[in-house]
Amino acid sequence: MSNYTSEYLSYQVDGDGVGTINIHQKNESANLFSIDFIKDYCEVAHKAIADKSVKGVIVTSDRKIFMAGADLKMLAKPIDDPNEFYEAIMEMHRATRFIETSGKPFVAAITGTTLGGGMELCLTCHRRICLNDIKIKLGFPEAKVGLLPGGGGTCKVPYLMGIQTALMYMLQGKEARPPQALRDKLIDDVAENREALLAKSKEWILANPRVEQPWDNKKHKIPGGSVWTPIGVQTLAGASGNVAKLTHGNYPAQKYILSIVYEGLQIPIDRALEIEARYFTKACMSPEAKNMIRTGFMGIQGASKGKARPKDQPKYAVKKLGILGAGMMGAGIAYVSAKAGMEVVLKDVTVEGAEKGKQYSSKLLDKAISKGRSTAEKKEALLSRIITTDDPNAVEGCDLIIEAVFEDPGLKDKVTKETEKVLGKDKIYGSNTSTIPITLLAKSSERPENFIGIHFFSPVDKMPLVEIIVGEKTSDKAIAAAVDYTVAIRKVPIVVNDSRGFFTSRCFGTYVAEGMYLLEEGVPAAMIENIAKKQGLPVGPLAVHDEVTLTLSMHVYESDPNEKTPAQKRMYAILKDLVETHGRKGKKYEAGFYDYPKGGKKRLWKGLKDLYKSDVDTLDEGTIAKRILHRQALESYRCLDEGVLRSTTDGDIGSVLGWGFPIYTGGALSYIDYVGIDNFISDCDDFVNRFGERWTVPASLRELADAKKSIHDFAKELV
Repeated sequence: MSNYTSEYLSYQVDGDGVGTINIHQKNESANLFSIDFIKDYCEVAHKAIADKSVKGVIVTSDRKIFMAGADLKMLAKPIDDPNEFYEAIMEMHRATRFIETSGKPFVAAITGTTLGGGMELCLTCHRRICLNDIKIKLGFPEAKVGLLPGGGGTCKVPYLMGIQTALMYMLQGKEARPPQALRDKLIDDVAENREALLAKSKEWILANPRVEQPWDNKKHKIPGGSVWTPIGVQTLAGASGNVAKLTHGNYPAQKYILSIVYEGLQIPIDRALEIEARYFTKACMSPEAKNMIRTGFMGIQGASKGKARPKDQPKYAVKKLGILGAGMMGAGIAYVSAKAGMEVVLKDVTVEGAEKGKQYSSKLLDKAISKGRSTAEKKEALLSRIITTDDPNAVEGCDLIIEAVFEDPGLKDKVTKETEKVLGKDKIYGSNTSTIPITLLAKSSERPENFIGIHFFSPVDKMPLVEIIVGEKTSDKAIAAAVDYTVAIRKVPIVVNDSRGFFTSRCFGTYVAEGMYLLEEGVPAAMIENIAKKQGLPVGPLAVHDEVTLTLSMHVYESDPNEKTPAQKRMYAILKDLVETHGRKGKKYEAGFYDYPKGGKKRLWKGLKDLYKSDVDTLDEGTIAKRILHRQALESYRCLDEGVLRSTTDGDIGSVLGWGFPIYTGGALSYIDYVGIDNFISDCDDFVNRFGERWTVPASLRELADAKKSIHDFAKELV
């Protein structure tokens, strides 16, 4: 067989007897590692091995992405028969091991980003040569979606780079550029262009007619030492401790990776692959992996591509953007928009204020330059796209306005009216408000159908989420424009309906409020913070409340004209006492739940012990953990039940990206399925009796439980 073409690849042999397998999957936008692909690949490779006229094979691709990794849509499906799944993996291993042990040289000529299963395919080759392109990423990101390298990677990588470096790649999902990957021995060589890449690959094949993998060579020594050397013992013991400390048992894949490395390096590679296949099967079947794939990959990927936009609307291009207010939010929005190539008019009350906002971009770019991620030329080009002004008329000709002034309805009313005088009648006006209803703010507009909420998160340059809020009169055109703009600046949009606090601020508020209630009830502050982090939240409720400032929470409460619930009144009383009596306003003021000494680390304010006496009867870790997570999930469900959320996916994405709800649960709504609807309702019913009416469960959730349906079933019916 000298020529072959399928939907996955093509194969041909040149006059010197060197075969080339070119991977180009016709039915996928990127090459993916799948069972069907690997069967086709191995069949061709085996025939090349059997052909005595073929001296070796180059495995390459004509795509910019060599292989994006495994087909996660396949792995997201339920596994009906674990044994059958395990056997399919072992069949793949046997087929690739035949290639490795054949003695005939295979070279991976890597033309672009290669991750996960793609990198493991390259490991089955005897040499890896990569284009020396800084845009290329190489590594094993499986742990980020609750999985582990299951195509042989967990067993084999330590043989190349040593236990310590291998664990860094696999436990953290590290992705390296070619120069770093070369230093780490993940690849063997680099080439400056495609011609040189193929030439080097062919040259190596012709110079090495008989080859052997490191894991098959009994004389090969693992860099740094194997499991029972001093370095190996120290590395694995330290890694085990760090994994336990950082994951708290919430992410089983990391634990599995450690077990495979420890067990696998002590036995022959073929037995080690059996161990890896069993752990990979367990990981694929875990609810954590299913949740992380569904929300962390598929959900966010779909949202990033603008899935939420109305399909019948034409694309809305934003070439010129007007920003009203050059504070931290406005300055951040200006930076990400100019970075995306847009012309930005940054308006503030004074030119000096607007210039200060522009300086924010300058500082970010200086930092990027110092790390080699940008250049002086790129900095100059980006800053030239940001025009500062104090003139309301300067936003004339803008395609989109984003108002980012202080959370004061009166001030927002003023800037809306003065801006609309010069804004084109068919253009869109967005308000970056975090709590004020869009329908209320749209009353200031003569064109409420073009008025929409575009809620960014701070700091804008780092936070990926944008919450788009639809008012009563907001048109589909405005929704499409907001989504298109968000996608253009490489953020992740979710679309929600109007409500005070919308979705993210409303549910985030329950997190910080429950932290305060626990504190008031006698739970030590350190215990509250540590339990929250143990559940997988990045920051405790008291620390994150300091970040947003206690005075802002008070302002939000005071500006809400609605009748206050007992829980809201209670929260306000706690805040008022802390702010007005004790001067604890938050991190910005160097005094909140924590003290912030200059030049030192923050520490919990000692006065909390005197203000809130510890009560031993409250020290129940399980109850505290449930109150912290259940409370956020319950409020998220209310948003779904009331129609604020349009889908569970948006709720899950918003909670994970907006305030750091633990991704292993799938998000605040998937969390209810994760713990079980019946268990969740039972806990909330208990909490109603013990802690108050805020724990009351909506009737629709009980109906869902009675019908034996999931949260996602409810969302389908809602749609």
